[in-house]
Amino acid sequence: MAEIPDEAIVEEKFLAATGPGGQNVNKVATAVQLRVDVFRLGLSPYAYERLKELAGTRMTSAGELLITARQYRTQDANRTDARQRLSDLIDKAHERQARRIKTKPSKAAKARRVDAKKGRSAVKAGRGKVSLD
Repeated sequence: MAEIPDEAIVEEKFLAATGPGGQNVNKVATAVQLRVDVFRLGLSPYAYERLKELAGTRMTSAGELLITARQYRTQDANRTDARQRLSDLIDKAHERQARRIKTKPSKAAKARRVDAKKGRSAVKAGRGKVSLD
């Protein structure tokens, strides 16, 4: 789990949640919106680019990441969930993807492909109109 510095969190706002929950949802602002300044996280250039890719529309043009958590009925649980999701996102951004090794088809594979094409061609050629010669 990645450690999130306190100075990176720009704003923590509580909103009215949506969905089922009855009177509690209507009265209490339990949803949490976490706004994080990505530049203060001290990420490497690779991790920053990967985070931008993973975050998608949750990343603003100013370099802030917005995470909204409204899954639970309490502020504390939603706050914990938002921070956990941020931490997971940062951990995933630090993972390096394995390099793809280019491969070429073997000679036998090329021959099988050509034979299959010739076979299909023969089948299709046999579907033509019958001439009465």
